[in-house]
Amino acid sequence: MYLLLDIFGYLSVVLRGLILIAQSFTLGGLAFQLLLWGPLQPELSVYGLTIEERCRAFLRFSAFAWALLTVASLALNAAALVGTLQVPWSEAVSADFGRADLVIAACAVGITVLANGPAHRLRSAALLALSVLALAMQTRLTHAASRPDVRWPLLLSDAGHMAGAAVWIGGLPYFLIALNGCKDAGDWRLIARRYSLMSMAAVAAIVCGGLVMAANYIGSVAAIYGTAYGVMTLAKLGLLLMLLTLGAGNYFLVERLRRDPSTPILRLKRFAEVEIGIGLTVLLAAASLTSLPPGADLPHDRLAWHEIVERATPQWPPRLTSPDYDKLTVAQLQAKITLADAGRANAQAAYVPGEGTILPRNAEDIAWSEYNHHWAGIFVVLIGLLALVEHFRWGRWARHWPLLFLAMAAFLFFRADEQAWPLGPAGFFESLRDPEVAQHRIFVLLIAVFGLFEWRVRLRGSKAGPAALVFPLTTALGGALLLTHSHAIANIKDQLLIEMSHTPLALCGVAAGWARWLELRLDGRVSRAAAWIWPVAFILVGLILLDYREA
Repeated sequence: MYLLLDIFGYLSVVLRGLILIAQSFTLGGLAFQLLLWGPLQPELSVYGLTIEERCRAFLRFSAFAWALLTVASLALNAAALVGTLQVPWSEAVSADFGRADLVIAACAVGITVLANGPAHRLRSAALLALSVLALAMQTRLTHAASRPDVRWPLLLSDAGHMAGAAVWIGGLPYFLIALNGCKDAGDWRLIARRYSLMSMAAVAAIVCGGLVMAANYIGSVAAIYGTAYGVMTLAKLGLLLMLLTLGAGNYFLVERLRRDPSTPILRLKRFAEVEIGIGLTVLLAAASLTSLPPGADLPHDRLAWHEIVERATPQWPPRLTSPDYDKLTVAQLQAKITLADAGRANAQAAYVPGEGTILPRNAEDIAWSEYNHHWAGIFVVLIGLLALVEHFRWGRWARHWPLLFLAMAAFLFFRADEQAWPLGPAGFFESLRDPEVAQHRIFVLLIAVFGLFEWRVRLRGSKAGPAALVFPLTTALGGALLLTHSHAIANIKDQLLIEMSHTPLALCGVAAGWARWLELRLDGRVSRAAAWIWPVAFILVGLILLDYREA
């Protein structure tokens, strides 16, 4: 129970993100079936039984996952209430969030069952009713439901926002299934045109709902840059702009396909794949956003613009020397405790992973952290530069740049968490009870994995096969996870200043990962442009790390 409470905050964000993903795929699949596949099926050149069965199978899987994840979220939240407030399980489960979760799970199970057969009018009406009910219950778990003033505009905006995301992002897998299943150019044109119209309507719902929520939850320009909620909203906006850029490219391709049925659709498919990946990142960011209090509710302790400018102003040279370990807070506290407890069988530990105690920070602690970030920045800048050099004929020697990832992973493994093994008093497995340490270990593992895979890809060239996709997927996943990463710092201003550096890192990581994906999955001008975009994104990541400061 104590371990669960220690990592509750991070687990709840991740679970919420997975729920939004499963919800979007479920509702998006129903929208695809009711608005596109059903009306267009008589006009298609083939019956498409295989396509319909694949879409139904993915819909059933998504709905069942939605139900399971919702129940898991209910159990996690109830366990947190039981563990902290000592309330009975029955009372915890019957709270407002518990009743809403139970209704959502029941609706998802109903969709799973009803989606098992061919669509007809009565079945479609039942599926639509369950979807509307589940979406209505989902709005009861948002900020809108807790507002003390008039709530129905915010509830409607939340519902429209989520419905728009479901139709656009959640419908993309079904769109790809249909494109891959059809072989006739006329079918591609009909499907692409209808889905393009659906996506534009979905974008309108997303933007309108987002503007209403932003006006109420943020409230002022100062709250945009002065609160964590505003910063995460800017991150979502950045991801939305990436999606709109891809969507615009697909729109022009669809228009060209409408005029010339012989137009190849490979780029349409590849852009849709990237839209899915960035769309999932948007949903994870949305889950992180729901865990933050609205900026309008935090009128005090906001960051001032001059504080942001002061922190963001580059300082040269970067910190390349590290303080001694015995000067750090955790080492000094442990030395004092050990001296005071001399002669006792079990000396008290200065740092106990996961207990939630925040150690004070001295100048050496800050210098230690900045040293780590600055050296990581040097690694990343070198990686980006060598990846650019590799494009030239004289730079083939630079193809071994992925080995720098292994060096950086080893560096971060030893240095990232001074209170944990191998430097600190906490053992390796014991330290994983601290959510921040656990997240750092996950990032180190990701770095090592895609370093090894990408080195193998560089050595094998065009013969690398699916292994080449590990690098872009891992990079994009790292960026997405960074949007859910949080720091337990008592001073909200310090926390927000750190988040302001993590957010652009995450966006650059997402851009780099999916640009590399397009380089591998396409050819021609798009592939060549993407081959330059992702190394530049890596260089930007490195420069941000080199400018990292905590004071």
